[in-house]
Amino acid sequence: MVEKAEPLRRVEEEKRLTERILGALPGFRGYKEREIRRETDRLIRDHLYDSLVGTKKELREVYQELVERGAAETWLDMDRLIARFDRVSERINHASYGYSGFFDAVKIREKRLDGLIQFDYGLLSSVEDLGSKAKALKKNTAQEEYDRVKEGIRELRGSIEDLEGTFDQRKSAILGVIVE
Repeated sequence: MVEKAEPLRRVEEEKRLTERILGALPGFRGYKEREIRRETDRLIRDHLYDSLVGTKKELREVYQELVERGAAETWLDMDRLIARFDRVSERINHASYGYSGFFDAVKIREKRLDGLIQFDYGLLSSVEDLGSKAKALKKNTAQEEYDRVKEGIRELRGSIEDLEGTFDQRKSAILGVIVE
């Protein structure tokens, strides 16, 4: 055990030394901060996308079950809902990573950055809510409660539209943290 601890300690010391050296280079710190913001932006959007894809998979299972049960009055609405989920998730997936004005800025309004974090948390919460609604829809389908299924489809459609609108506002939220 002692033998393994020594190399790890040395690696940590070298890492800290490297960070200190790079931190002393003019412009490196700002560059690194921009890269971290870009990576954070990508991670958030990847998580949103992955969650939406998982929810869309559940919705396809619901659609298949509705078809198998002969609940034809819900097929078209489910098909449209799944198509909307597909469009929104692909928009999020293929949005450019970050916004150049934000990531090129050296000075950031720290208080507004907290607002951006809250904005992203709202997006994440909205996606989680969509997943919960899809699970409820699946349960209602399994119990053949088709009036509740229709209502669940309407709720999901409204929620995915709200998410899309909110995601469209994200660029403005990001640009709002720049010191002009």
